[in-house]
Amino acid sequence: MPTPSHRYRDIERTAEYLQPEKCLPPPVDNSMDKVWFIKDGCGIACAVVTWFLVFYAEFVVIFVMLLPSKDLVYSIINGIIFNMLAFLALASHLRAMITDPGAVPKGNATKEFIESLQLKPGQVVYKCPKCCSIKPDRAHHCSVCKRCIRKMDHHCPWVNNCVGENNQKFFVLFTMYIALISLHALIMVGFHFLYCFEEDWTKCSSFSPPTTVILLILLCFEGLLFLIFTAVMFGTQVHSICTDETGIEKLKKENPTWEKTSSWDGMKQAFGGSFSPAWLSPFSGTLYHKVPSDIETGTGGKGSEIVTGRLEGHVEVIEIGGGVGHCTNS
Repeated sequence: MPTPSHRYRDIERTAEYLQPEKCLPPPVDNSMDKVWFIKDGCGIACAVVTWFLVFYAEFVVIFVMLLPSKDLVYSIINGIIFNMLAFLALASHLRAMITDPGAVPKGNATKEFIESLQLKPGQVVYKCPKCCSIKPDRAHHCSVCKRCIRKMDHHCPWVNNCVGENNQKFFVLFTMYIALISLHALIMVGFHFLYCFEEDWTKCSSFSPPTTVILLILLCFEGLLFLIFTAVMFGTQVHSICTDETGIEKLKKENPTWEKTSSWDGMKQAFGGSFSPAWLSPFSGTLYHKVPSDIETGTGGKGSEIVTGRLEGHVEVIEIGGGVGHCTNS
């Protein structure tokens, strides 16, 4: 029994079924002058909530726990550690959100361009009917980003972006740093409760005792929830990198048609070279930023036809259907 992916790829249309489709020509590539940003209401709201929750944790840690503390060394050390981790978490979130995850150029599946590639007889070119692009191997269409994304793992509303080959490192760092600040906050809350039980509640915080308790309980709930969530996501992403299999590929149970890399090579590709402190930095890149191949960068003139079927020279152009929206795991 062939799988859905096999049924898509085993289609062979003859010339009489060649149907041209109108598609807008691809825009001029000014990617160096643009910032990648997805205009999705749900994603923007989730990103704003993420930053708000981090700033709330900052407020409680600094003004409720550290500043009222009588132990100056304790306050300074924990303040530096927490603020540094929070800064790295927000920087990683921003990089994951505004980095092109590996979008395939739109509108390059034109008859003229495909014929100009001079492909070998019998060679198959896969076309996405949703964004009119030539679809590279392991690329999937995202219905939120409205683009095909290379090595797309999933679309995460919390970073308002897809997680793909170009920004997976930043997403992994984001989940790691959020998990660390959540754990750190929970430990400090525990110590602060002990301190307040031993001392007078009116002296262990600049706020009233009821307000202090409410703020600390809310921080506990937030920290525990995000610690579990981000720790699971961190482990899932690292496992995906080490096994060289994206979340979508696992979900669809696709048989690998690519040569899998080793776990260590996968980590080096995702994090940008041999192990170094740069792996932990959201300000360094990855090894995935490659110049798109000729088969991805074709352009068509105004009114170019997007083709589906068999062109001259027995080159098959096959539509690959299906889109991916918000995943349940992020």
